[in-house]
Amino acid sequence: FSWESPSNIALVKYWGKNSDQTPKNPSISFTLSDCKTTTSVIFKRIDKNSKVVDFDLIFEGKKNVSFRPKIENFFSKIQVYCPYLLDYQLTISSTNSFPHSSGIASSASSMSALSLCIMSFEKNLTSIDNDFFFKKASFISRIGSGSACRSIYGGVNFWGNHQEIKNSSDLYSVELQQDISPKFNNYRDVILLIDEKEKEVSSSVGHELMNNNPFSKVRFAIANDNIINLMRILKSGDLIDFCELVESEALMLHSLMMSSNPSYILMKPETLTVIKRIQDFRKKTDIPVCFTLDAGANVHVLFPDKFSSEVMAFIKKHLSSLCKKGKFISDSIGLGPKQI
Repeated sequence: FSWESPSNIALVKYWGKNSDQTPKNPSISFTLSDCKTTTSVIFKRIDKNSKVVDFDLIFEGKKNVSFRPKIENFFSKIQVYCPYLLDYQLTISSTNSFPHSSGIASSASSMSALSLCIMSFEKNLTSIDNDFFFKKASFISRIGSGSACRSIYGGVNFWGNHQEIKNSSDLYSVELQQDISPKFNNYRDVILLIDEKEKEVSSSVGHELMNNNPFSKVRFAIANDNIINLMRILKSGDLIDFCELVESEALMLHSLMMSSNPSYILMKPETLTVIKRIQDFRKKTDIPVCFTLDAGANVHVLFPDKFSSEVMAFIKKHLSSLCKKGKFISDSIGLGPKQI
């Protein structure tokens, strides 16, 4: 079974998690289109009794050792929900369309793609409907990587239990379809590749450091308030308010890293220069373009598609020189994963 699954970019950030891989606060994200992982899994029946899932892992055409512990840990946790995996030997082959571990949520796309392949196999073994298929795919992908659960659906996704959001859960994400202004249709995300190297501090470590962060309780309260604020903005279509909230969330995420113990900084000098130039461009032109950041140095530039000519010209003239080798990825809100 083979699936393509995209990354996603959180607008209200999830930072801090419980021991069962549930979030300390809810999050809202845009699902991307072209930043994706393509994964194929071959399931071969085995006769031996095994207590662990037997698998080979091939990444970008080569056997991969560095990713193996993460996948082993994932299988050890989901085999209670997918016990049939113990009866098969799996050959997992994956490729990315973008650099991994550099702050573009490669774990989200990779774990969601793998989870969808597993669920395709489960659907082949038993009778399940589409709603259960995608809900369980989101559920098990969360166990592998929290943000992965938001990559199971397209468009705007919500993850985390919140009293104002119907059917919301800490265990899986839900797609937000109602009360979204058409102004958020055809939104663009251009990712400026300022640093393609693997992050110095992984997201998993960053989440753990939130446990002792002196600002964690305040952060979780603000995030819950920002969920309500962003839902109002998504309904009203106020693009300037959208820019201000999304940028505030991005900067708060990185301020939490800097206030952790030990503290760390993932932004680069070029990141700060890009941020300043984007804000100056918005003030000068009144074009609702804004930035957001994941846990890394790369900058996501968000804007409505109708402003593409002006914003792309600005990026090429004033921002691309700050990227490694002038590289950036032009992406957009996508329809979600697809089986291939």
